[in-house]
Amino acid sequence: MRVAAVQFKPPKGEGDEARRRLQALARRAAQGADLVVLPEMAATGYVFDGPDAIRPVAEDPEGPTFQALAPIAREAGVWMVGGFPERAGARLYNSAWIIDPTGALVAVYRKMLLFEADLPWATPGDTGYMRFETPQGAFGVGICMDLNDDAFVDWIVRSDLAAIAFPTNWLLQSDERIDVWRYWAWRMSEAPRTALVAANTYGPEADIAFCGRSAIMRDWTVMAHAPEVGDGVIRATLPREG
Repeated sequence: MRVAAVQFKPPKGEGDEARRRLQALARRAAQGADLVVLPEMAATGYVFDGPDAIRPVAEDPEGPTFQALAPIAREAGVWMVGGFPERAGARLYNSAWIIDPTGALVAVYRKMLLFEADLPWATPGDTGYMRFETPQGAFGVGICMDLNDDAFVDWIVRSDLAAIAFPTNWLLQSDERIDVWRYWAWRMSEAPRTALVAANTYGPEADIAFCGRSAIMRDWTVMAHAPEVGDGVIRATLPREG
C-alpha cells in the first residue's frame, strides 16, 4: 500500500482559501498513492469555545470541503480520509469522511474519545471503529485522541490492518521528554504490522500550540516525516505482508 499524509495549517476563518490550499496539497499527495490522509478539522482549525462559535463552519458530510476534495480522489483513483466538524441536526461531531477511489463518500467516522478542547461543542462519536478493504490491504480510521484509548488500540490489534488513517491536531508537549513519534510508536507497539499514517497541523491557535511532525510509522520505524512547522506532503510504501 502506498500512503501519503498532508501536513497543513488552515487560515482560521477563511474556509475558501483553506480549501484551495488543501486541494493543491491533496493533488500532490494523491500522485502515486493508494491512501491519502488529511489533518483533523483540516479546513477550519481546531479551537472553538462552543457550539455557537463552530456552527457557522460546521458542514454536512457532503459539504464544501468534501466537494472540493472528492474530485481529486476520483481523478487519482485514491482513498482519501480527512477531518471536519460535522453538523448532524442539532448535534456536532468531530468527524472524518472516507472517500473511495470513485470519489464517493462511503462512510463518516466520528471521534470516539474527545479531547478537552472538543468538549465545549462536540458530541462523543457513535459510529464505532471502521475497517475498509482495498486491493492493497485494509485500513482503519482514528482521530487524534482516539489513539489514547485502549479500546481503540485493542481493536487495531484484532483487525489485521495495513494502516491506520490518523487525522490529528496533536499538541506540542510542554515536557520535552515526551517525543511524539516515540509515543505514537508505543501506542501502536502491539500492532507492529500496522502503519500509522498521521496527518497533523502545526503552530499556535488560541492558547494551544500544535507540534507538526506528521509521520508515517511502522514497528517503531519512522518511514517518512514532516518538520515541526510548514505545510507539506509525506509518503511511503508499506511492505506487503504474506
